[in-house]
Amino acid sequence: MTTFDFGNGLVPAHQHPNGGGWVADTATVSETAYVGPNAVVSGNARVSGCAEVSGNAKVYGNAWVSGNAKVSGDAVVSGYAVVSGYAVVSGDAEVSGNAKVYGNAWVSGNAKVSGDAVVSGNAKVSGDAKVFDDAWVTDNAWVSGNAWVTGDPVVSGNAWVTGDAEVTGNAKVIDNAMVSGNAMVYDNVMVSGNAVVTGNE
Repeated sequence: MTTFDFGNGLVPAHQHPNGGGWVADTATVSETAYVGPNAVVSGNARVSGCAEVSGNAKVYGNAWVSGNAKVSGDAVVSGYAVVSGYAVVSGDAEVSGNAKVYGNAWVSGNAKVSGDAVVSGNAKVSGDAKVFDDAWVTDNAWVSGNAWVTGDPVVSGNAWVTGDAEVTGNAKVIDNAMVSGNAMVYDNVMVSGNAVVTGNE
């Protein structure tokens, strides 16, 4: 029996025929998917379709990477997270919890997407940005710098950043707030409660 240490001791594993990366026997990786030589897939994770896991990327837990999605660099996809479509998770980015990243969305740098957050469309989350709880970042929106976008799970809040909006610097969008259109929120600004900030559509 072949084994490999994914960081928690030796477990039964095999090298994926398309790329040579290590896959735990408990994980499921399609033959059409690619797992690069230094990438790993473990736990009950799934990689399906033409998805690619490359670089030093790790996919584990119950995470699912599907479609034409790419996970690269030192990125981590874990928990029950789903990365699908043509989405890209790269750099040192982390997608965890029940988060979903799909469409043509990008999560890069040291960005973290977690909780029940959704990043979709052509949205980008980069730098040290954090998108978590019940937050949505969609369309062509961009969240970067040290910005935070978070809903309020206690009151089922859904913070939204949508349209061509940009949230950057140390800005925070929280609770039920919405930032849309061509709006820019930056520096140390906080948008909270039921506030709506919109630019010209």
